[in-house]
Amino acid sequence: MGEPLRTVRPSASKPSGSSRSAPPLQKSVAREYVEALVIALLLAVVIRTFFVQAYKIPSGSMEPTLLVGDHILVNKLIYGLRMPDTLFGIEIASAPFGRYLFRIEPIHHGDVVVFVFPPDPTKDFIKRVVGLPGDTVAIKNGKVWLNGAPMPDPHAHFEVPDAERSAVSPRDNFPQIGAGAGTLGAVTVPPGKIFVMGDNRDRSYDSRFWGFVPEDNVEGRAMIIYWSWDAEGGGILPVRWSRFGMIVH
Repeated sequence: MGEPLRTVRPSASKPSGSSRSAPPLQKSVAREYVEALVIALLLAVVIRTFFVQAYKIPSGSMEPTLLVGDHILVNKLIYGLRMPDTLFGIEIASAPFGRYLFRIEPIHHGDVVVFVFPPDPTKDFIKRVVGLPGDTVAIKNGKVWLNGAPMPDPHAHFEVPDAERSAVSPRDNFPQIGAGAGTLGAVTVPPGKIFVMGDNRDRSYDSRFWGFVPEDNVEGRAMIIYWSWDAEGGGILPVRWSRFGMIVH
């Protein structure tokens, strides 16, 4: 590849019966650049699909852990090798798309995970894992009860005063059972599912409203904030420099 190109010229003195072949032509520079670009694109697709992917936080449901405008990197191999949901937008019924081929590490309580939103598979959501298979979960006056006891919840953020909480809203009291309003129970997380909630408990659309997340829907765990842009901030360049490199936990 480092040698100069050679031009093959016929020789008048060359014996007519010679079997000597001409040296092969080298690839053109343009072709080499195209091949390098294709390989780079394929590597980028593989890395994004199976290893690490960047996401932007669009809502305040995970505040103050994650702010609107935070850009995060998600480890997509932490739980195992998961096949993408489609192949370039094409669904193949017989292929194991949207499922794990093998597992590496289990999902843990407190993990901040990105997952395919069960009611609408075209969307990705990010929430914190509250309940694992076999756990019982209940919400009483906005607080989480896990397996019959108040759950240690250092990441939870509340905006609604206790006096303003509703006895019949799943945001504040969950699950509602029986015909009478205000009658509470607990849900048991089924096998292969998880119960998730946003850290901003009063501004999060999560498992309290639409149910459990299949473990196969989990695409990965949030790792680090690599960029943060405050669209509502003042100044010419409203960048949150202090959030660069923050570990998500």
